[in-house]
Amino acid sequence: MVTLDEQSQTISTHLSLSCKEREIHYMRGQVRVKGGIMAKSKVAQAVEKEITREGLPKEAFAIVGDPDDPETWKLPHHTKAIFRALQGRIDIEKTVDWNRMPAAVAALSRGGYRGERVRAEPGEIIKAARHLAAHYQKAGRPVPDTLASIM
Repeated sequence: MVTLDEQSQTISTHLSLSCKEREIHYMRGQVRVKGGIMAKSKVAQAVEKEITREGLPKEAFAIVGDPDDPETWKLPHHTKAIFRALQGRIDIEKTVDWNRMPAAVAALSRGGYRGERVRAEPGEIIKAARHLAAHYQKAGRPVPDTLASIM
């Protein structure tokens, strides 16, 4: 925990600030005033309203079996910034998690990701392949051969 005063401008994940004899703490999207919660970040509020899996809404997954059952959501490929995109604050293409995309693509292939192919209906696999390919195209990146062969 870092204490801030007028001389220090240090900010960390856990922030404690004494201000006019009131203690204000910032921790994981919540601002707590001594004696109770004052406010939550907009992302924290959105997460509470949404049904999520891995802290992501259904729109962050290439396959969504049942929208009300997160256990049926497969192939996450967006960052948590997708909440801002769903609010219209940023372009959804800026929320694509390019570190996760290769795993999502591999999971659709016959060989699968780490030897395991995603369990889904053939139609869901084709739809997911088209969805992921669209992200590659919109980003100006070459569509992986794996996706091209599935579509």
